[in-house]
Amino acid sequence: MRKKISIGAALVITLLCCLATFQATFLYLQNRFEQRYLSNALEEVRVGGKTEQPNTAQGSAGGSDFISRVTAKLSEVDDLFRRYYIGELDDDLLIDCVLDGYIVGTGDDYGAYYNTAEFEDFMNDLEGEVAGIGVNVIYNTDYRCIEVLNVIPDSPALEAGIEPGDLIWSVGDERDLVADLGYYPAIARLRGEIGTWAIFSVRRGENYEEEVDFRIQRARVTEITVMSHVYAVDDSIGVIRVTGFDAGTPGQFVSAVDNLRAEGCDKLIIDLRYNPGGELNSIVSVLDYILPEGPIVRIMDADGNQVNAYYSDAEELDMPMAVVVNGSTASAAELFTSAVKDYQKATIVGTVTYGKGCMQTTVPLSDNSAVSITYRMYNPPFSDNYHGIGVIPDVVVELDEALSNKNIYKITDEDDNQLAAAAATFGN
Repeated sequence: MRKKISIGAALVITLLCCLATFQATFLYLQNRFEQRYLSNALEEVRVGGKTEQPNTAQGSAGGSDFISRVTAKLSEVDDLFRRYYIGELDDDLLIDCVLDGYIVGTGDDYGAYYNTAEFEDFMNDLEGEVAGIGVNVIYNTDYRCIEVLNVIPDSPALEAGIEPGDLIWSVGDERDLVADLGYYPAIARLRGEIGTWAIFSVRRGENYEEEVDFRIQRARVTEITVMSHVYAVDDSIGVIRVTGFDAGTPGQFVSAVDNLRAEGCDKLIIDLRYNPGGELNSIVSVLDYILPEGPIVRIMDADGNQVNAYYSDAEELDMPMAVVVNGSTASAAELFTSAVKDYQKATIVGTVTYGKGCMQTTVPLSDNSAVSITYRMYNPPFSDNYHGIGVIPDVVVELDEALSNKNIYKITDEDDNQLAAAAATFGN
């Protein structure tokens, strides 16, 4: 099973080279969890010995015998295929599949193998920079096309004149309709390397009657993982939606708080619905900004011994807060939720979270590919690990059934009953 596929039809993804990591639908996220984020969430990446090196001594004695056995058997099978198979063999693909199969056989639900190209993409994602034109998009089910949610600052899309609300109607030199191609095949037409050109047309205007053609050169852009606005129902409340935790998230989060305060907001709702998690240093930095002095996360080994911990300084964000979560709030987003709950910094509203409390280390191999291995558990500041259980909200509120099939980014503040329940925790 490959790690990088796009599945589903209604959450948000980022149209950056591959319109990378922004949610698009519950189905998209569920698969994205299993295929990418949940295998890498709360990740330590060991490059040049930067982080703690996993203990590889245990089990090494039996490794030699295993390698001999598998090499002999694989050699025999390979010889048969090269003698008799009428098709062509792709050696690189075969190597990838063998290593993917090994990971599956270990039983490590969150383990993964990355070939060289995949590992490069993975590292770029953690750094918060990817290649593309620089827009965040959703699937517009009414028109069966790609809708631009917002345009990333200092991006090729902004310079070219792409606007929020534009409908990407057709793609490629032949201007094939998105409605005919399908959502993800159309996105595939917009993918490409830095310096290559994305060709497409958009519809805009009151009735989408105006059509504009674009030819935009792809470049490296900084991914946006934090969006904010003043709550439409009460302008004293700011809403911050965090879609993932990468290297750019802490700075974006602080800027969002500053901007909302400048607009007169003195209370915050932090929306972590459909947030699949992210990178360890990112979540630690955000929590350090919010929490008082004390532990942020405790790293535990397989025997339940604490092997490391991260701490917050005495500075903290002094604002009433509520956090909104659901069953697709996972990993680092769950750590955020449980940490602010442990410190009683926020009221948790929504439904029980996903339940991933284990940690991976990603180790580069000699050819610049890599493997990700589950090797630690991470515990909240004071409470128990929630792996396989999830974080239980203080106020359990299901999203209204009438909204269940609606894209989360298309639900207005006035209609969003979970946001309303979060706002109600502040009282009058």
